[in-house]
Amino acid sequence: MELQNRLKDLREDEDKSQTEVANYLSIHQTTLSKYEKGTTDIPTSILCKLADYYRTSTDYILMRTYEKRPYKK
Repeated sequence: MELQNRLKDLREDEDKSQTEVANYLSIHQTTLSKYEKGTTDIPTSILCKLADYYRTSTDYILMRTYEKRPYKK
């Protein structure tokens, strides 16, 4: 699995549209689409917001671990 696939899978697992996630991130939907296609690098600030939004770690998004929910509530 590649980073862009993981981003799309996370979004689909939450039943969210690109527009909904983009609004949360305060970016355009087309920008999120480029992240999901792997045509644009993700800034660190957006990566951190994505991890918060999906309740996961940046390591999971970056494919450094397979543990989706590393933090306990």
